[in-house]
Amino acid sequence: MKKYKSWAGRFNKETSPLMDEFNASIGFDKRLYNEDIDGSIAYAEALRKAEIITQKEKRLIVKALTEIKKEFETGIFKILPTDEDIHMAVERRLVEKIGAAGQKIHTGRSRNDQVQLDTRLYLKKSILNIINDIANLQKSIVSLSENNIETVIPGYTHLQQAQPVLLAHYLLSFFWGLERDKERLSQNLKRTDVLALGSGAVAGTSFDIDRELLRKLLGFNSISKNSLDTVADRDYIIEFLANCSIIMTRLSRYAEDLIIWASAEFGYVEIDDTYATGSSMLPQKKNPDSLELIRGKSGRVFGSLTTILTALKGLPLAYCKDLQEDKEPMFDTIDTVSICLKVFSGVLDTLKINEETIKSKLSEYIIAIDISDYLVKKGMPFRKSHSVIGKIIRYSIESGIPLSKIELKTYKKYSNLFSSDIYDVLNIKKSINTKKTAGSTSTASVKKQLSAAKRRIK
Repeated sequence: MKKYKSWAGRFNKETSPLMDEFNASIGFDKRLYNEDIDGSIAYAEALRKAEIITQKEKRLIVKALTEIKKEFETGIFKILPTDEDIHMAVERRLVEKIGAAGQKIHTGRSRNDQVQLDTRLYLKKSILNIINDIANLQKSIVSLSENNIETVIPGYTHLQQAQPVLLAHYLLSFFWGLERDKERLSQNLKRTDVLALGSGAVAGTSFDIDRELLRKLLGFNSISKNSLDTVADRDYIIEFLANCSIIMTRLSRYAEDLIIWASAEFGYVEIDDTYATGSSMLPQKKNPDSLELIRGKSGRVFGSLTTILTALKGLPLAYCKDLQEDKEPMFDTIDTVSICLKVFSGVLDTLKINEETIKSKLSEYIIAIDISDYLVKKGMPFRKSHSVIGKIIRYSIESGIPLSKIELKTYKKYSNLFSSDIYDVLNIKKSINTKKTAGSTSTASVKKQLSAAKRRIK
């Protein structure tokens, strides 16, 4: 018996079983069942308004589609080898349930605009979910910042201690970066929130399908302007994958910091047992695998972006089967980014800060710029003060005498501008609170940042 395919009228031979396997996308696009069925329910209303189906047929279609959705939700829907994709699976089952009326559902519609509809509906929800995951991570950041508002850590450049900063200041740098990620996703959502249905295969349809009705029924903000562009467009997916690549880059960088800080050589933090793993061979090990996996999975998301860009770069307009390759990278990225955000939030919620260890490892040279600024405020040009302080630090290193123990007469050998008040400058905590610019690491500035951050997450 010839296998049923909705498009088989043109063909004398059946496709090879190997080709069936190669061509099918049902293995991964079945997760679009909810969106596909919602789209078909709305489309049945548009077909009724266009007088292509009767009110009775519409009721039959909607009832059957609702039942099919329940079959998916309860796990009893049976996918057949002939079901190429979610669209054909749903349509096949619809025809099984109600016969000829079900064969009318695809009138004036192509899988080209149908898959755009499904993907956009699915991605809209996914973007909102990821924005929510980011917001939850931001809440974890704010909580940890509030609990460590007075903790001083070294701020690094080139992985060398540079200047003292508040730990809360460091954590809030993470917060504000994530805020930009949310903004980008919100802009992405606007460009995703466009109705594609009604564009047909490439040129629209000769049936009087009310796209404004479809827009309202399906909850889209706008309607696509050009049918050719619509079926060819994957910009919104590329944009999503690019935004997620930025998110994962951010998560990876902060994960790297915490991985380093959790090492015995640093000991600034301890990852909780609930987000660490052990070694199969070495009993003493406590590995920060939660963070290492976040760091590793960033490459997975970058690969998804590269996949879709590569698939698209040489395609003629409008639809080619290559575009089937858009969904697996999108689905995988949604899953990967979501769990990474949740895991990072869990890491921060349970993170132990070893404040005494941090204090013991703060180099006194971390306030070198403060000594330089001290001379500048007394009238010395900055470039000259920079040189003077560099020489003093070299003397301190070579002599083994800490800056706080160098005698005033020795300081004066380098500049007569030094007086006894230099010893007031040699204080890391004071260094923090001398910062006057908005957005700086002073306690007052960080408290303002915290207040602003709390307002954002509300």
